Amino acid sequence: MKVCNPKSRYHLSIKRNYKVLEVGPGNYPHPRSNVLVEKFLDINYHRSGDVRVLKNQRLIAAEGEDLPFSDNSFDYTICSHVLEHVEDPVRFISEQTRVSPRGYIETPSIIGEYLMPKESHKWVLLEIDDKIVMYEKSKIGFNTCPDLGYLFLDYLPTTSIGYKILQRTNFGLTNVSYEWRENVDLLINPDSSYYMDFFTKPVGEIFCNKIFSKRSIADEAKMALWAVSDIFKYAFKSKILKIKS
Repeated sequence: MKVCNPKSRYHLSIKRNYKVLEVGPGNYPHPRSNVLVEKFLDINYHRSGDVRVLKNQRLIAAEGEDLPFSDNSFDYTICSHVLEHVEDPVRFISEQTRVSPRGYIETPSIIGEYLMPKESHKWVLLEIDDKIVMYEKSKIGFNTCPDLGYLFLDYLPTTSIGYKILQRTNFGLTNVSYEWRENVDLLINPDSSYYMDFFTKPVGEIFCNKIFSKRSIADEAKMALWAVSDIFKYAFKSKILKIKS
């Protein structure tokens, strides 16, 4: 079941003593992960750089659909920007719920996929009514023209503080951010106009009211202040890390 929509992958309910598995970390592993599982060690088609392993992390070559661990081997599982690639989402997620009782899933939303499309992504996703809804691109006639990826992935994140604030105050705009416990409510290619309309019809009031939660002016102000603080905190950390390296 869904627990919450975290502000980011760094705001997860992971206790200090948790043993954490990460499936498909690629070149961007979560610093809290203890064990990393990667299917493609030598091919970067599904990621933007070579596999990276941080200090005190162990890397295992395996498939997400067939994890080499016994039931409940971990306390928490992280899966960030992987689900949109997989061949069998049901089996992939069932393996994560088998080896741990809780975890976090992050993927591009359909908005993020349209703005920053990737050929390696087989699926487009949204969270609707606390469910992760997935459609194959071929099922909905997905079109990736024009590709605005450089603008939203490279240029704005490195040049615009305003865009960074937008990312943090509206994290669900381009990503699905889903923390779960016990199981994940997953719908694959549902044959229902209710769900398909969110993926195929022009974005309107119904879409926005369903996908984005309304906030008061006071809450908006708090989020904006938090966003500015978070930006400077991570900028400071990055600078320190560069100095140390």
